[in-house]
Amino acid sequence: MYRLSNSVIGFLNLFTLLASIPIIGAGLWMARSSTTCESFLQTPLLVVGFIILIVSLAGFIGACFHVAWALWVYLVIMLFLIGTLMALTVFGFVVTSRGGGAVVTGRVYSEYHLDNYSPWLRKRIKDPHYWMNVKSCILGSKTCAKVVLWTPFDYLTKDLSPIQSGCCKPPTSCNYASTMVAQESDCYHWNNDPNILCYECDSCKAGVLEDVRRNWHKISVLNIVMLVVLIGIYCIGCCAFQNAKRAESNYPYGQNRMYKTRPRWDYQWWRWMNERRHQLY
Repeated sequence: MYRLSNSVIGFLNLFTLLASIPIIGAGLWMARSSTTCESFLQTPLLVVGFIILIVSLAGFIGACFHVAWALWVYLVIMLFLIGTLMALTVFGFVVTSRGGGAVVTGRVYSEYHLDNYSPWLRKRIKDPHYWMNVKSCILGSKTCAKVVLWTPFDYLTKDLSPIQSGCCKPPTSCNYASTMVAQESDCYHWNNDPNILCYECDSCKAGVLEDVRRNWHKISVLNIVMLVVLIGIYCIGCCAFQNAKRAESNYPYGQNRMYKTRPRWDYQWWRWMNERRHQLY
């Protein structure tokens, strides 16, 4: 049982060390790609991959070779990761607490309104540079390719994703037969051109935010599971750190085992008495 925590930490970090290699490789491959959608992920992938690599290497060396300072670095970084992950999880739940679709009478799909989302998300999506990249991503993914070919019957019977509902069609409330009736601004942004459609509509931005909100909720649930796992690994790492400190001394077992580089105050006295006892007997 004395080395169990070291073995567990060493095995876990060897696994994560090997797992970081394909993550870094995916980030480097995306860096060479010219696709806008993939460029969004390359930096986070590279950062996460290198952090996992460094943390796993420190934990593996410290646990398997009983290097106390390496395990100390490992535990400090792990504590930072746990705190960061906890903050991101709370932040994710806060900014995605608002949102959701509005039911459209006689339709299977829902429609989305920008005002229903948090101010932080709205500010982010309204940034012209950011929205240009998102729009290029949607165009490249050909999300609207099938929707533009739908018949009126299809709109009554088929469901739409949030992005398709907001970007590929005008709002259902638009009435193009009457030009004298005041309509919402998105109705005037709509165009039949496949490269324009409703990509400049607020409903399109709202559809993107709804998609982000749903994905963020899934990631937040995964973050909670990861937090529980990381806290468990951190506790095992603390035991392995204590074992590594004991292994640096010459007396890891017994009454006078050394917990520090310098022995306890009574260690020299105990050693002198033990030597005299062996001389007498």
